[in-house]
Amino acid sequence: MSSSQLLMPRSLNKRPSTVPSLSSNTRGHQVYIETFGCQMNEYDTELLRALLKERGFRFTAQGEEADVVLFNTCAIRENAHNRLYGHLAEFKRAKQERGVVIGVLGCMAQNLKKDLLEERPFIDVLVGPDGYRRLPDLLTDALESHKRGMAVDLSESETYDDIVPDRTEGINGWIAVMRGCDNFCSFCVVPYTRGRERSRDPKGILEEARRLADQGVRQITLLGQNVNSYHYDQWDFANLLVGVADISGIQRVRFTSPHPKDFPPALIEAVAQHPHVCRHIHLPLQSGNDRILERMGRSYTQADYLYLVEAIQRKGPIALTTDIICGFCGETEQEFQDTMHVMRSVEFQAAFVFKYSERKHTIAARKYPDDVSDPVKGQRANRLVEWQKRVSAKKNRSLTGRSVEVLVEGHSKKSQSQWMGHSESNVTVVWDRSETPCPVGSLVSIIVDDASPSTLFGHLVPADS
Repeated sequence: MSSSQLLMPRSLNKRPSTVPSLSSNTRGHQVYIETFGCQMNEYDTELLRALLKERGFRFTAQGEEADVVLFNTCAIRENAHNRLYGHLAEFKRAKQERGVVIGVLGCMAQNLKKDLLEERPFIDVLVGPDGYRRLPDLLTDALESHKRGMAVDLSESETYDDIVPDRTEGINGWIAVMRGCDNFCSFCVVPYTRGRERSRDPKGILEEARRLADQGVRQITLLGQNVNSYHYDQWDFANLLVGVADISGIQRVRFTSPHPKDFPPALIEAVAQHPHVCRHIHLPLQSGNDRILERMGRSYTQADYLYLVEAIQRKGPIALTTDIICGFCGETEQEFQDTMHVMRSVEFQAAFVFKYSERKHTIAARKYPDDVSDPVKGQRANRLVEWQKRVSAKKNRSLTGRSVEVLVEGHSKKSQSQWMGHSESNVTVVWDRSETPCPVGSLVSIIVDDASPSTLFGHLVPADS
């Protein structure tokens, strides 16, 4: 597919001047939404809730109570595909018994529309990431007239900048600063599911951040497929990051994900110097071998990546995390060892390791055979995971006896008698409750007593000590 095929004529992207009211016999239908994938999908679900709520739909957390079941999907990982197919099978019976309307939204709806319509005819609605404004009408048609509907055209301008997301309460908030991607990494389906890159107006982003701060959010994560490509008039991403971090009430700002090919010095400076920008960068590597990186379309070499890491580390202690793909098309053992070399050289705080899984319509699927066996992919992934566990454990245990600043998020998932939060490096921290209050959203100092590869365990430092 050429890049021009990804664009939709502007005449087809015009936003409706008014939103028609939902007819009385469909007003108040209960909607259950399940979200798969990344934080961008979580943010999109907040947009969907806002659009549906405006039209009178209500929401339930129980699928068995719903009149409408929506799956907001991710097309990046095979696991998300398998989960969706499993859930669709479960709700197929609900459709047969209760006439539930079923919709598939997001990236899988965009990328696999033909397969979904042909193989699962009980699906009523398919809506891609640029078609969310049409969802209320499509659901109304499905509920009233049993019509199947689809909105899967890609847009060159849609950013949903005028929609106020309907978010759940909490101290963490997400803001999508841009949509789409122009990188066309050969393994990635995002340019075909989310369209070409377009940045939001910074005024809207800053207003959204202020609104979140007023609602009690203390940590904001700025989202984009490649945030350091953000550009709007005179604003670049470093300007935007600082602008959000300067907002009163915001304690921490994070971002994901940047691309190593165009990481500007000003962005490194903002991470190193601004008191409210977390000293943590998620920097996807994917592979440490130059031939595989070229096949992936990553636009940098191993030397380029290590040079960037060195430039970041010169600014002081900044935690680095990464993504790795094992067993990409044609990867040899020696090429895999180049990835191990980078892992040893950098010693990341954490690494998210994935076995390569071919995605339909990507450059890799059309150009390269998926010729590394699944057992070899798994074995390589396990080796990386085991290495990373040792490194993460070493880094975390080096903090024993030292104080770390933690943003309090609530009680531990495992015990009501413990608090939990995250350090600036995004490591989970757990400590016992005490008589000293730890309000959710506050910053506290924790002395580390023990550590695992993923968690710090400690005790609270009294505020007056």
